[in-house]
Amino acid sequence: MSQEQSIISGLKNPERAVRSLGAAGLTLEGLTLLLAIQPIRVLGSGLTATAMWIIVVAAVAAFCLAGMMKRAWAWHAASVLQVGLLAGGFAHWAIAAIGVMFGLAWVYALRVRRRILHSPPTPPAEA
Repeated sequence: MSQEQSIISGLKNPERAVRSLGAAGLTLEGLTLLLAIQPIRVLGSGLTATAMWIIVVAAVAAFCLAGMMKRAWAWHAASVLQVGLLAGGFAHWAIAAIGVMFGLAWVYALRVRRRILHSPPTPPAEA
């Protein structure tokens, strides 16, 4: 790691911090999706087999992407996952609601990533 990278964000390893943020967000999303199956089913709001499969596949995708955050394409794939959850709202409205919540969280994670990794270096403070 170069001295310039530590000046940019103040973190010892900014890439690792950003990857951890993305992985944590995707892991929480996967857990939320899996835990949402039972309440939706119990409330009797018409959880179809299609909607349930969308939830399970999205959760598995979120878990897999959480483990691949080192790869640059995983950030783009996770963004596609958020859009896919919004589209899953056609199967059940609760999928879209989860998609909106985690989509906003993902936009925030992308902003933090851009700010930490791509901000211009700041000159050291003069004493």
